Amino acid sequence: MIQRRLALAFLPLLLATASPVLHAQAYPAKPVRVIVPFAPGGPADVLARVTGQELADALGQPFVVENKVGAAGNIGVEQIAKAMPDGYTVGIVPVGNVAVNPSLFPTLPYKASDLAPVVMLATVENVLVVNADVPAKSLKELIALAKQKPGTLSFASPGAGSQAHLAGELMALEADLKLIHVPYKGIGPALNDVVGGQVSMMFGAMSAVLPHVKSGKLRALGVASLKRSAAMPDLPTVAEQGLPKFEAVSWYALMAPAGTPAAIVDRLNAEAARSLAKPAIQEKFAAQGLEPGGGKPQELAASIRSETARWSEVIRKQNIKPD
Repeated sequence: MIQRRLALAFLPLLLATASPVLHAQAYPAKPVRVIVPFAPGGPADVLARVTGQELADALGQPFVVENKVGAAGNIGVEQIAKAMPDGYTVGIVPVGNVAVNPSLFPTLPYKASDLAPVVMLATVENVLVVNADVPAKSLKELIALAKQKPGTLSFASPGAGSQAHLAGELMALEADLKLIHVPYKGIGPALNDVVGGQVSMMFGAMSAVLPHVKSGKLRALGVASLKRSAAMPDLPTVAEQGLPKFEAVSWYALMAPAGTPAAIVDRLNAEAARSLAKPAIQEKFAAQGLEPGGGKPQELAASIRSETARWSEVIRKQNIKPD
């Protein structure tokens, strides 16, 4: 009888201690929102729908994609950052919104620390291309040409603070060049004017510029990642050509509100990473010009810190302002 009374007395304590474990094991018990800070059809949206379906299949609950468009993605990312940190709101966050915009926008309604890294979903290789009429066959020749005619060569981007803009400013900073930035409202108009010769050059996603390189309308001078691209193995990186450590890679990550339980973050990470290793998923990503990511939340956090340090310095030194 005494043993039974003791057991009953300690039962609430045992249940309280076990409840977090039981809660984590039960996750998810209802549908999960996946916020995409851009319009349907783009890379972020594709990643959300492909990854969301994989997570739904693995975890037994729907992952419902919601597109929250506006303010260069900042509106959607703010909704991720300010959601209840219970694992039932996650989102797709590009490098620009977490590692660039906090330094670019003085009144941004969220901080990078308001977001919990889950997993790197995909990266996008960027390539420096010039119009075919630009008399430079290599990065070395382009730099020499820019120094001979300072302030005459221009580079396009889909907007101030975009990865293409920052890559051009980083090149100007590291090579001590005076280039003219020409911002557009989107990658399409920017690329069209480089192809047409109205603008000298730009950094563009491999999938977007490759058809024009193959047609001879654009000339590729360097890959903006630290390793060569499988799509163009003979094209050297920018870093190989005299600008050591030059890197301007676009990427998209799955993130959650800060404070989301570690057990939930780790489970989402494990299931997402498992799906990224599937050949069928890799084929879907490749069709969008995306290279599958992976890794642990801690690795993603380290990438964010590194990117933030790099781009905040470029923004400060080049006095970059948002549109």
